[in-house]
Amino acid sequence: MFLDKVLHQYNRQEPRKSPTSEVRSRSILKTVSWRILGTLDTIVIAWLVSGNTTIAFSIGFIELLTKMLLYYFHERVWNTIPWGK
Repeated sequence: MFLDKVLHQYNRQEPRKSPTSEVRSRSILKTVSWRILGTLDTIVIAWLVSGNTTIAFSIGFIELLTKMLLYYFHERVWNTIPWGK
């Protein structure tokens, strides 16, 4: 798969600091997959509350951008904490 090749190439150029740390590309992929799921949930809830699909998708789009950035930085900070690894 194309995405596998891209991630494999990116990971080879980005050595891990320790065997339990994650590479940035893994954090990015986890961020994107989690946000897709979370955004779909937000859109459904916004639609149920408002009854308006335009409002629901507007809320979902804004939420997608802001929470993806917040999650990525949150994940990277937690990756620096050795507790529980």
